[in-house]
Formats: sequence, C-alpha cells, structure tokens
Amino acid sequence: MLTLYDCQTAPSPRRARIFMAEKGVDYKTVEIDLRKGEQMSPEFAKINPRCAVPCLVTEDGQAISENLAIASFVEAAYPNPPLMGVTALEKARVLEWNWRVEFEGLSAVAEILRNSSPHMKGRAMTGPRNIEQLPELAERGRTRLMHFYEDMNAQFAKSPNLAIDDYSFADITALVTIDFSKWVKASPDESLTALWAWHAKASARPASAV
Repeated sequence: MLTLYDCQTAPSPRRARIFMAEKGVDYKTVEIDLRKGEQMSPEFAKINPRCAVPCLVTEDGQAISENLAIASFVEAAYPNPPLMGVTALEKARVLEWNWRVEFEGLSAVAEILRNSSPHMKGRAMTGPRNIEQLPELAERGRTRLMHFYEDMNAQFAKSPNLAIDDYSFADITALVTIDFSKWVKASPDESLTALWAWHAKASARPASAV
C-alpha cells in the first residue's frame, strides 16, 4: 500500500490528500508534526532529504516528493478519473494553470506567511536550511496575490473550472491556495464573484473535506 507522509494542518499535503481522494486511492498515513519540527528529524530526512511534506512512498519503497510529481505518479498508476487532462492540449492546459497557481498564488501566500509570522522567524523557506525573513517579500506577496485573484476570476467567468471543462489538479491547487490565504487575511475580494462561485462548488466536493 502507498504511504503518505502528511501533516493535517499544512496546505501542501492537503493537495495530495484531495488528489488521491478524488481518485479513490487507498493509502496509509504517517503524520509529521511541522509545529514540533518533526520534518527536520534524521529519520524523516532519510526518507525525504528536503525535509518537507507531502512525501509519497510507493509499495516498493520509492519516495516521491513535490505535489506535481506525486500527482503525476498517481495519475499514471490510477488513470480514472483523469485529473490531469485527457488530450494533449488538456494536459498542457492543466500544467500551465497549475504552474500559474503555484507560482503566482500559492507561493505568494507562502511569501506573506513565512516573511511576516513570528513563528516563522528564521524559517522563511521550506527545506533543511534556515533562511531569515524579509518583510518586503510579505508586502510583495500580498500585491502579487491580489493581481492573480483577478486573473483567476476572469478565467472562471468564461470556464466552469480553471484549466479545462473538467475538474483537474489545477483546481485542487487553486482551492488549497484560496483556503490557505485565510491564514494571512488575504482572501479574494467579495467582488470577484466568478471565483467565489467556483470556490463554493469546489469546496462542496466530498474529496475537498479530507
């Protein structure tokens, strides 16, 4: 059985949980408490040298880190229902929008949190190395995020989902990003009605509750 190294309170592993729940994939969970710094333990570093979750370990002991790699593996191993597109163009669109959400949305929220929270002092980046905060990056992250919300709203105004007609990995990343933004009081403006209508629909999916 697959093993997911997880943290219930963190946004990144939630993406992996939602993806596998949408697929109906069975797996066992090992909880890594980020608040206690368990991701930095020598035991976990042997599994994932980047000291970050999620990390998926296959039945034959191969460790896969990073959400895109995990999703790609699970999509190939469990192709139905497809969550990364079917046609060549759909696959490209899912990757295109997922990258935009990660870079313009999710990383912007992380910039705000990691460069402003007192609890993140000296931990401005994930991984085994300590990096100091830069308050200016928190300000930039907030500006970037607000601009990207506008871009997502425009896309949802003309498409039922973010990348393609069907719900996809890009939508999972977008849902987690919007929910994560509540942590730093940077939710989308109420005027972005298409985005909020999509968010309500995505949040109601059973897999989103994991």
